[in-house]
Amino acid sequence: MTGPTTVDEGRARPGLAGAARGRVLFGGDYNPEQWPEDTWHEDVRLMREAGVNSVTLGVFSWAKLEPSPGVREFGWLDRLTDLMHENGIGVVLATPTSSPPPWLGRLHPDTLPVDADGRTEWWGGRQHFSHSSATYRRYAAAITEDLAARYGSHPALTMWHVNNEYCTYDWGDEAAGTFRRWLRDRYATLDALNTAWGTAFWSQGYGDWQEILPPRRAHYMNNPSQVLDFKRYTSDMLLECYVAERDIVRRYSPDLPVTTNFMPMWAGQDAWRWAREEDVVSVDLYPDPRDPFGAQDGALVQDMTRSQARGPWMLMEQAAGSVNWRGVNHPKPRGLNRLWSLQAVARGADAVCYFQWRQSRQGAEKFHSGMVGHAGEQGRTYQEVKQLGAELARIGGEVTGSHSTSEVAILHEWNAWWAGAQDGRLSQEVDHPQIVRAWHRALWEAHITTDFAHPEHDLSAYKLVVVPQLYLLTDTAIGNLVAYVRGGGTLVCGFLTGVADEDDRVRTGGMDARLRELFGIRILHERWPLGPGEHAECDGFRGTLWSEEIEPLTEAGDVVAHSLYKGGELDGLPAVLRRGRAWYVSTLPEPDALRALLEGVAADAGVRPVLEGLPAQVEAVRRGDLLFVLNHGRDPVTAAVPGTYRDLLGAQQVTDSLELGRYGVAVLAR
Repeated sequence: MTGPTTVDEGRARPGLAGAARGRVLFGGDYNPEQWPEDTWHEDVRLMREAGVNSVTLGVFSWAKLEPSPGVREFGWLDRLTDLMHENGIGVVLATPTSSPPPWLGRLHPDTLPVDADGRTEWWGGRQHFSHSSATYRRYAAAITEDLAARYGSHPALTMWHVNNEYCTYDWGDEAAGTFRRWLRDRYATLDALNTAWGTAFWSQGYGDWQEILPPRRAHYMNNPSQVLDFKRYTSDMLLECYVAERDIVRRYSPDLPVTTNFMPMWAGQDAWRWAREEDVVSVDLYPDPRDPFGAQDGALVQDMTRSQARGPWMLMEQAAGSVNWRGVNHPKPRGLNRLWSLQAVARGADAVCYFQWRQSRQGAEKFHSGMVGHAGEQGRTYQEVKQLGAELARIGGEVTGSHSTSEVAILHEWNAWWAGAQDGRLSQEVDHPQIVRAWHRALWEAHITTDFAHPEHDLSAYKLVVVPQLYLLTDTAIGNLVAYVRGGGTLVCGFLTGVADEDDRVRTGGMDARLRELFGIRILHERWPLGPGEHAECDGFRGTLWSEEIEPLTEAGDVVAHSLYKGGELDGLPAVLRRGRAWYVSTLPEPDALRALLEGVAADAGVRPVLEGLPAQVEAVRRGDLLFVLNHGRDPVTAAVPGTYRDLLGAQQVTDSLELGRYGVAVLAR
């Protein structure tokens, strides 16, 4: 019970290309059960005018499909699916299992999740299911089986979408039982578990499997190794749910791809592991329009999703306008929806979709935008959607199936994130996702496109590998990093990396000895976290968040202190240390300094921006033979683009210089 394994490993998986068929898929979640049936034909007319070629049906339809146990009402979905087919609109059919009907929780309270305080999470919202409940899994399999049997060969069907945004946790009694079974599979014996969890601390030694519980509310801190395993277990339990439904629909539609939608940088799923089980990797992406780094946040998620997919991927959800779950929800200014959608295409998306088609009039998300907003077809949102649909149709044949490549990889791994977020860490100010964003932002602002990679992946194709922070590293991962540098690669590593092994056991010396040798560190004496507003003065920059008392290997002549701390307890000690092609950064330089550092290291490694000398707010990305140039600013700009190109969006020739208006985009072909 250490998690599901891929079935039919030798089978050639269907992918996004079969559903796209040379087009960028364009559309979104369609929830027609919220509307009178006479609205459907009006929806189809508007879809056709907007260039919609794909809709996702059934995501939240379980109560309508199965109004009482075992009863099936498919007539409405039959008519709707036929209507889509008659109008040339493909259907991504969802299993409705993310939102069980009220009767399931009423008749079977064991299907409801329980939080760490022992409180039941009731129906009335969504995601109210226990991933470990045998009853839930049985009902989920039954409705999935009947859906697949009825629609698996329908000519409108292009893809299956399992569940939606898997994100539930469960600390209940049934979860406790499956957690114990998962632990038995992982450790086999209690002695091995006690060793891995370090239960000699605080008299926690287990003498019987029945004594083990999920990490429920404790008087003081929970055992961090237990918490780490519970997060691994939760990801695996949710993955088991996905795989069970995936395998059902595959039996009926073996040539159609199956997906489920990730949430960006979501802590609850090991997305590297999940991506191996998906035919299409898809993600939901909602940057804040007011965030000055919204475009970079989008680029990070797009880079990560493309890397998990190892090719084209699907933007399953975005907002055409505002969302309704922030403290203040602003709409997207004119042109921003188009810009961010084309940014996703530039970074590998072959599908640009939304939640949802028509904005709801009732329910919890009635102020979450739709492709057709409350203002209707004359509203700005729908008019901009129409423009985007026409442009995606124009470029689809030239872009779909092509790949974006990079010479730089950022390493990210969920176990390291989970372990590093423990309660008993040295600084609550250190937030793993924010560290990753800071390093990605530095490279993005330097106009360097990046992939993401797992620390155990083959890194040999990259000229530069950066490690913002990987608190936990396996022996295999450490060996991989050492071999990468010895093979000629350049590595730049941030603080709090290689501290613990896979059981969250601190490595001797406080950092793995192989990494200390690699970076030229003799002793890491102490770590000095910085509080809010505190800085560490260094040669040429100021450090934030963290600092370290490092003694370098003085006998190694190739160890260079690139920058020293100035003043305070660490005066004269190295802040940035380099040994050959391996760099160690013991603080978080302020943004301009981090960008300058990484830009310089990248240049030394032979990495160049896609276009040199771009204005700060302009992004350039190559995808296949196409060059995307995007202006993320409100002011018009001129960018140098040496050579002669044809702009696929503007149908004009561009030679050496490109003018872009507010939020402007050009897709350039030779």
